[in-house]
Amino acid sequence: MKQKYSVTVEDLGITISTGSYARQASGAVTISKGETTVLVTATVANKVKPDQDYFPLTVDYREKFAAAGRFPGGYFKREGRPTEKEILTSRLCDRPLRPLFPKGFINEVQVLGTLLTTDLANEPDILMVNGASAAVLCSDIPWNGPIGCVRLGEINGQFVINPTNEEMFESTLDLIYVGNEKDMLMIEGSGDQVTEERFCEALEAAHAAVQKIIAAQKELAAQVGKTKREFKLAAATPECVEFCQTLVGERMKAGVFQDKKQDREKAVDALKEEADAAWKAKIGEEAYDTNQVRLAFEELQEKLYRDNILDDGRRVDGRGPADLRAITCQTDVLPRVHGSAVFQRGETQGLVLTTLGTTKDTQDLDGLTGGPTSKSFILHYNFPPFSVGETGRTGSPGRREIGHGALAERSLLPVLPPEDQFPYSIRLVSEILESNGSTSMASVCGGCLSLMDAGVPIQAPVAGISCGLVTRNDGKGNITKHVILTDIIGAEDHFGDMDFKICGTRKGITGFQLDLKINGLPLDIARTAIAQNREARMKILDVMAQSLPEPRADLKPNAPRIKTVQIDPEKIGALIGPGGKNIKRIVEISGAQIDIDSDNSGRVYVFSTSQASQERALAEIEAVTGDIEIGKTYKGIVRSIKEFGCFVECLPGKEGLVHISELADFRVNKTEDVCKLGDEIMVKCVGIDEKGRVRLSRRAALCEQQGIPYVPSEKPSAGDRPRGDRGDRPFRRERRDGDRDRGPRRERRDDR
Repeated sequence: MKQKYSVTVEDLGITISTGSYARQASGAVTISKGETTVLVTATVANKVKPDQDYFPLTVDYREKFAAAGRFPGGYFKREGRPTEKEILTSRLCDRPLRPLFPKGFINEVQVLGTLLTTDLANEPDILMVNGASAAVLCSDIPWNGPIGCVRLGEINGQFVINPTNEEMFESTLDLIYVGNEKDMLMIEGSGDQVTEERFCEALEAAHAAVQKIIAAQKELAAQVGKTKREFKLAAATPECVEFCQTLVGERMKAGVFQDKKQDREKAVDALKEEADAAWKAKIGEEAYDTNQVRLAFEELQEKLYRDNILDDGRRVDGRGPADLRAITCQTDVLPRVHGSAVFQRGETQGLVLTTLGTTKDTQDLDGLTGGPTSKSFILHYNFPPFSVGETGRTGSPGRREIGHGALAERSLLPVLPPEDQFPYSIRLVSEILESNGSTSMASVCGGCLSLMDAGVPIQAPVAGISCGLVTRNDGKGNITKHVILTDIIGAEDHFGDMDFKICGTRKGITGFQLDLKINGLPLDIARTAIAQNREARMKILDVMAQSLPEPRADLKPNAPRIKTVQIDPEKIGALIGPGGKNIKRIVEISGAQIDIDSDNSGRVYVFSTSQASQERALAEIEAVTGDIEIGKTYKGIVRSIKEFGCFVECLPGKEGLVHISELADFRVNKTEDVCKLGDEIMVKCVGIDEKGRVRLSRRAALCEQQGIPYVPSEKPSAGDRPRGDRGDRPFRRERRDGDRDRGPRRERRDDR
């Protein structure tokens, strides 16, 4: 795709171009790495909608199946609702863009990304963030960018910038880093219990890498040379702010400094209604603006929260900057479920349920851009409106719920046991029952306890907590004073500058996410926040250990039991049978579920809810795939009658000879005197020769039933041998006859 302007990022293989496509958008770029290309556009509304009082930024990333040379599934053959990956990529891009728009700017902005091509090796999410930055930077939209984004992995102890999908399977760290020229703006990802020291080293390496991307974007913007437009900013007038301060200032301080969230909100709402009526009476109906008092109260509350923290070290609920709220934990709270736990921290409460499933319960992923095609661990997060004492929309999960669930999921994933040791699919459902800050971290803590309650042998307990930040600057963007807050409540997140969530074990970090409301976070402040977060995490792990110190030794009664059986890989086809006939029969008669590992290793998983069902399934599998073993007793079917004995099928397709002398504990003159074709008889394997021919004995099985010793019969005398046998070479003709009866030709007929 040839464009008018183009730049290439040195050493990273990223090319950003603009000028020839989507020219009616405010800004549009194509960004490529390898053969993966994303088109990103940015457009701004010329007018603000009536009564609009917020900044409507929409970031939407979509993947087209044509990019991978594929048709969409389904009847309509058209892309439908966004996938979870598309939603997470949209959120990934939204969070660092949003704080860089001017305060008070509320004209609607849309940033749309479309995957045009994919090489299945280079992930497009990093390209989407960089492309969005370049599109807005090259547009006429006011914005304090640019920003740069990289993915950083750690493979064999070495940091790798923007690793491929294949390389990420070997990485112990998945860090998505977004920064500007000075500071970091947003991070998210997961790690395999990465130490805090190594984590900080990764942040420094990633920050250095984004500088090349930022420089390339500035070069591209200079080539385009588009002038930024000026827009009217929404803000409360100084007169309205002063009026509200004079009217309710002291009472607002008393209303805000209360222990309970709802008490604070009711007190502020009452004061706001009073101030709104008084302001309307003061300036008259014609000059009245419904948003003025609301904006003034936002400004007054923000100043009240921040000044008390910065100057007095006092938070509205009475805690010090590094104090945790009261924590309580409880496990095994519901009957019949496979695992359950309630985690309560202050006014944040999460109920987390664990369900164990079979390998058929894994979630399939579209795999459009490479990477994993399925996952066996799922965490779903639900945030109903009653959790904050409100009414609202219920139904399918929104972007926030998907994002919070993904953060909790990737934070717990590193400590789960390998699938070959614990071959269950695992689903966690976090139901948020009460919310006042960091519900995603409550989902991590409650999810860990719920897993342990279910008997999942996790490597180590995981806890998570969020740190906030309040800063004061010199008016030029330089921070002159700051306070880091542990365990922020909702209002401190809203009026503060940072929400830095970190999850991990006592050993190291497993998941993280940083969101800012300022133009950047210096790395030295980030290091302090990481250390403060670790201290709080250790305290939470101590409380969790008091509730449940380690995973339960046994699964709950209603959880499915699993047994892993190793069979010869060449016998997988025999177990499945033609058209799945054999395995369907076993499932039907046993009531168990049987899954065969897809890697052709021969591992077979038997899932059941009762011991009897599992034992029946295992016996049937053994019958189909097992071999006749010396010393084992079988109930077999007589398949062939000979004058010297009979051939008995002990296992499907596997026979052995019961010599006439081994049919009974008395002399048998004729085989038909003891058994007939099709009879079921008990036999015991008494030998297998070097050629694999099986010798069976009904007499040995009878002795075993009666509890008496079995003595093998002596070599048959000449009078006992069938005619045609010679001396010390007994049964020669009989073996030949048997071979003709059971040999290759008959097998070929079966094949036909």
